Amino acid sequence: MKAMVLEKPGTPLVLKTLADPRPGSGEIRIRVEACAVCRTDLHVVDGELSHPKLPLVPGHEIVGIVETVGVDADPSLVGSRVGVPWLGFTCGHCSYCRAGLENLCDAPLFTGFTRDGGFATHTVADQRFSFKLEPAADPVAVAPLLCAGLIGWRALTKAGNAKRIGLFGFGAAAHIITQISVWQGRQIYAFTRSGDIRAQRFAVSVGASWAGGSDEAPEGVLDAAIIFAPVGELVPTALRAVRKGGRVVCGGIHMSDIPEMPYSILWEEREIVSVANLTRADALEFFPVADLAQVKTHTVVYPLERANEALEDLRHGRLNGAAVLVP
Repeated sequence: MKAMVLEKPGTPLVLKTLADPRPGSGEIRIRVEACAVCRTDLHVVDGELSHPKLPLVPGHEIVGIVETVGVDADPSLVGSRVGVPWLGFTCGHCSYCRAGLENLCDAPLFTGFTRDGGFATHTVADQRFSFKLEPAADPVAVAPLLCAGLIGWRALTKAGNAKRIGLFGFGAAAHIITQISVWQGRQIYAFTRSGDIRAQRFAVSVGASWAGGSDEAPEGVLDAAIIFAPVGELVPTALRAVRKGGRVVCGGIHMSDIPEMPYSILWEEREIVSVANLTRADALEFFPVADLAQVKTHTVVYPLERANEALEDLRHGRLNGAAVLVP
């Protein structure tokens, strides 16, 4: 198989020819059709997330066809289209797993971080952490739903019944969640980098009621805010924008340090919460909702060997929607 491999954090991925992976017990081997590129992949490649498996094949928004299965995996899956997300394995017996909080498992494995992912022509996944997809599904369109969609959905549920929601950082997750929020009857206010007119127009085109820079403010206060940009300075900005009793949800796995801020902007029962990983239950909830809301992902396709270019475009904010690698 061919794969884009991270040999050392902070260095470009290297295209390599490797032996086809062999599925172990309970695993399936997948011929990758598409793998979306997530900001978490960028954090892994840049060394902002510590202790990755090395060498590593990144990528955790995988869509592909099951080619073969290992012992104790379901042989009827062969030929099926499946999706593989970030959460790749949980222990099943720690206190968090027993409480239904597998996203907080004490001994997890993560696709494209602590096990090889989908920046490749083939990959292996735990059958239990793979989702069967519709045979007619468009692999490129579905791939961003495997993380941007799922994490966005988990972040949106953390916002509760908020009607006026600010989204800070308008990328892959935000453009998906905006469509779902509008379908639910909510109003979305999109905050981008100052002066990023292209992103602001994109936000309005997918349903945002207002779009502007993070140094601007719409009329009125927000009920909640979700921060997708990995910028700690946005936390106090978001707190100032939400009403009394409002909530700020931090949706990223990595964020720069939150600066010192006055207690007064947290007071009056405002809250800051974070979202960590995802659960399989999130997928069971999210995919039917995305279908009912008729979510349309906006994608930019790159050949597998141009993975570094896709990461660079993401790093510099040159994408509207999601980058997707196709072998």
